[in-house]
Amino acid sequence: MEDDRNLQVGLRRTAEMAAVFMIGDGLLGLLQPRRHVDLWRSDVAAVDILVRPFADHPRRRRIYGLLQLGAGLALASILAPPASEHVQHRQAP
Repeated sequence: MEDDRNLQVGLRRTAEMAAVFMIGDGLLGLLQPRRHVDLWRSDVAAVDILVRPFADHPRRRRIYGLLQLGAGLALASILAPPASEHVQHRQAP
């Protein structure tokens, strides 16, 4: 039972980290689209293919940033534990 609870907490925390990444990346893409895309341009094709559609298209990157921001906030909002669930903190011995 404790293992299941720990797994659930770990999954929620991992999803929360993904939400934080989406929110931060979305904000950077929204506020500084050219700088953000230029930073991620790469000679490695697998990396560059992800940002190439946004090169010289700051409006496109801003729109994608808004989508990332919304998705990250939506994900974070569903991760809140139910009000009846309390996390027990262990005190150091």
